[in-house]
Amino acid sequence: MDYQTITRRDEDGMAVITLNRPEVMNALNTQMRAELAHAVGDAGSSARVVVLTGEGRAFCSGQDLGDRSSVSNMNLERTLRDEYIPMLMAVVDCPVPVIAAVNGTAAGAGANLALVCDITIAAESASFIQAFTRIGLIPDAGGTWMLPRTVGLQKAMGAALFADKISATQAADWGMIWEAVPDAEFDATWRARAAHLAKGPTEAFKRVKQVMQASFGNTLEEQLLLEGQLQGQCGHTRDFKEGVLAFLDKRPAEFEGR
Repeated sequence: MDYQTITRRDEDGMAVITLNRPEVMNALNTQMRAELAHAVGDAGSSARVVVLTGEGRAFCSGQDLGDRSSVSNMNLERTLRDEYIPMLMAVVDCPVPVIAAVNGTAAGAGANLALVCDITIAAESASFIQAFTRIGLIPDAGGTWMLPRTVGLQKAMGAALFADKISATQAADWGMIWEAVPDAEFDATWRARAAHLAKGPTEAFKRVKQVMQASFGNTLEEQLLLEGQLQGQCGHTRDFKEGVLAFLDKRPAEFEGR
């Protein structure tokens, strides 16, 4: 597929997908949502880790509001159902870890695209804004699901009602994201994190993602049984055998990944 609104670069088991509409702060339009869904889905079948980041000074400013005629005629429910859900579920269903490398502003649906990723790493100058109520809307793109679970109901309500800018450092302190790093170290940090996952036990990582997601809907007993099932599968992988041998030999493990 030829991408017009994003770029994809594959290197050493890593697929780096960059939102590439810097002139509008990487705002999401119909084409970008479709291209993101396709790119993430395709990368999940070949890469060992996927990274989402933005070109220019923003990660993603959310829904593209620049086209007045398009916005005024938009059926929001249909757009969320037919365009946003496939994009977001491509990230959720991607079998390998997905990192959001938030290089700048992440607002509205752009913030929630970052938060639905498995790991979110942000530059300290970046920020997260649940901007929806500024234009008379409620948080969408998964924000009402992710925020209460990561930061608690009070902070989720405050973020939604006040639509304040939340700095990357504050987001890290709240547990909204994994880490905020100095801007000068941002690129090196997310690349090192992605490289670590790309060289790791991919089959185990896939099951970590699966079991963590299942925990929200399972009882403790159901979760324990699922842990046992998935652990049993891990025990039959080449990576498990290599990990044990490396431990006994006192050397770094060399995981094959698949």
